[in-house]
Amino acid sequence: METGQHTLNDLFAQLGLGSDDPAIEDFLSRHHLAGEEKLSRAQFWSDSQRKFLRDAIAEDSDWCEVVDELDALLRH
Repeated sequence: METGQHTLNDLFAQLGLGSDDPAIEDFLSRHHLAGEEKLSRAQFWSDSQRKFLRDAIAEDSDWCEVVDELDALLRH
């Protein structure tokens, strides 16, 4: 059983994206969520990425806190 908290770097790696700090900053500068748009419905995700994000929240998994963090970062 995994006991550590996932980081934003871990989440990006899990999503198959560049997970070093410069790659994350670049992603955040190029992608944004508008208004009430749900994170998992954003057009920039692949189907498998959407499913992972949706399931992380729906199942209140150990990923949900960092997924919420990503959601907030994409709204700035």
